[in-house]
Amino acid sequence: MVPKDGTTTGNAGELHQHPVDGGAAMTTAQGIPIRDNQNTLRAGDRGPAMLQDFAMREKIFHFDHERIPERVVHARGYGAHGTFEVTDALADVTMAELFQQAGTTVPAFVRFSTVAGSKGSFDLARDVRGFAVKLYTSQGNWDLVGNNIPVFFIQDAIKFPDLVHAVKEEPDTGFPQAQSAHDNFWDFVSFMPESTHMTLWQMSDRAIPRSFRFMEGFGVHTFRFLTAEGKSTFVKFHWKPKQGLQSVVWNEAVKINGADPDFHRRDLNEAIVSGDLPQWDLAVQLFDDEVADSFEFDILDPTKIIPEEVVPLRVVGTLTLDRVVDNDFAETEQVAFCTQNVVPGIDFTNDPLLQGRNFSYLDTQLSRLGSTNFTKLPINAPKCPVAHFQRDGHMQTDVPKGPANYEPNGHQGADRGPRPQQASFLDFAAPVQGDTRRIRPESFADHYSQARQFFISQTPVEQLHIVDAYTFELSKVKNPVIRERVVANLGNVHEDLARLVADGLGMPLPDASEPFAPVRDDLAESPSLSILRKGPDSFAGRKLGLLVTDGSDADIVSAIQDAAAKVGATVKIVAPVIGGVKLSDGSRLAADEMIKGAPSVLFDAVAILPSSDGAAELAKDPAAKDFVNDAYNHYKFIGLGAEAMPVVEAAGLTQDDLDEACPSLSAADADAFFAALTPLRKWDRPVAR
Repeated sequence: MVPKDGTTTGNAGELHQHPVDGGAAMTTAQGIPIRDNQNTLRAGDRGPAMLQDFAMREKIFHFDHERIPERVVHARGYGAHGTFEVTDALADVTMAELFQQAGTTVPAFVRFSTVAGSKGSFDLARDVRGFAVKLYTSQGNWDLVGNNIPVFFIQDAIKFPDLVHAVKEEPDTGFPQAQSAHDNFWDFVSFMPESTHMTLWQMSDRAIPRSFRFMEGFGVHTFRFLTAEGKSTFVKFHWKPKQGLQSVVWNEAVKINGADPDFHRRDLNEAIVSGDLPQWDLAVQLFDDEVADSFEFDILDPTKIIPEEVVPLRVVGTLTLDRVVDNDFAETEQVAFCTQNVVPGIDFTNDPLLQGRNFSYLDTQLSRLGSTNFTKLPINAPKCPVAHFQRDGHMQTDVPKGPANYEPNGHQGADRGPRPQQASFLDFAAPVQGDTRRIRPESFADHYSQARQFFISQTPVEQLHIVDAYTFELSKVKNPVIRERVVANLGNVHEDLARLVADGLGMPLPDASEPFAPVRDDLAESPSLSILRKGPDSFAGRKLGLLVTDGSDADIVSAIQDAAAKVGATVKIVAPVIGGVKLSDGSRLAADEMIKGAPSVLFDAVAILPSSDGAAELAKDPAAKDFVNDAYNHYKFIGLGAEAMPVVEAAGLTQDDLDEACPSLSAADADAFFAALTPLRKWDRPVAR
């Protein structure tokens, strides 16, 4: 039970952990018995983490050095250079020089990644995506190290090694790779109800984005903006893609991984090289202590969001990616992001996960990059003056001059070296009081209300995808007790969700587990949480797969290419052979892909324009039949030439199956066809689940 003062009774941490009987007494690596493996030692109920917590530091220290040299998490990544331009000054809330006036631009480097898989895993895993941004400002590097999901699995950094151990491949078998559909992960989260909100996002379409270009990014934590006078404003950071949001369906993701395991990496590279530059708006949610205290949840809890409908977003800048890397290892692999890299005017809060990340990220660079001098690598080096007395170390590239390597010193002139300045980084003067205890405050105890809010905010199509994802993942769990615990937790989120997952698994619906705090069912829907409610306003930035054969109508092909250029879309020519085809006017059309290597899953929509003879040949080709069948069953728009029906019928579809998302194409229809592609999918099409 939880007393009114927010402390826990009995064993500290019992508020947030189901008891697990049995097992030897847990100790540190030095053999010291420990009482609590759930909570970092902190000052007061909601205060900062204590440096004296040797158990937490040892645990994370060991975890940071488990893999050499590949990243333990976020190993599968791809980077690009760009610029960030401030469009709305924030001089009223922060002294950060970057935000003092609109029009300021700084260089940027962004690394997108998956979390669970190794460097050699595939791109379309169901997984969280890293969205890490390094801004090279005049006051040093600012690293906004976020994800494409605004919440996280755990509330306290001391649990991070356990989370990652659980989600990575099982240690006895070494598999599965790059996925969470196995016993260890779901066993862990079934005992960690705080993970429930995150698993809702993970099982949603957010976890299988169509492209890095079509996903949001979030700073996850609550930070502070500070003025020169020390005035604090809470801030949460959001990256909003100008290209709109888009994801894939699960069957499509599986087939993309088979057809092109580098799909996301290739897509980003091709977009930048072709001049279709990806862009995101940086938006902030700003609020003060009074607003923070009005919430039913705690702003220091990284498993919670502030709905955009409650605290609206303020767009303050635009990120544009305009240059691919010159060398993947030197840049994408050696880039080192550290959450503690903030500039004057930005500061931290006592979010316990953020506090642990500030320790962990710096420490792990020593393991990965081999030296404390990793900041000298070109991709990590600030683009502003650097002056300090740190010396030597492995791979030192600087040649410091002068007799002084300490401060203060009595040397004169240039020999004195740098000195601290008043106009520098400012720490927020936060009052700290209370006993040092391993607890979590009562304000962190509601694990299900926002998970419920997320679920009810989805469209019926998206809700069905969440149900299917839970059902698939839990079907891979061999221990039925784990499945029962997970579904019991889902019973606190929404009865329909738990019932449908239980039905899909062929198991009785268990009673909902006992929540640590009452679950609110009065939270309003938040449309901003849905991908489909925020669809794009055009087909710009997307790809059309155009299937052609010898004798295809040259006028229609040309009209489609012209119409695509008008809306900013790309047309990829797919042909029976990579050598291309001869069109109806005798001209030669080069192919980008051959049909056996370019299934329709690689495209956002398709058009099928064979000649009569070509259609007869395609109707006998299994790859062509799959091309049509997958496009239909993945709810895509399918443009049909006058001779396309033999291919459609060979794929098992009839005229009755075709809907308004399968229009007949002529040269005059091209512009209207691309206008009709705006919704991207025909979600009400009846297909087998």
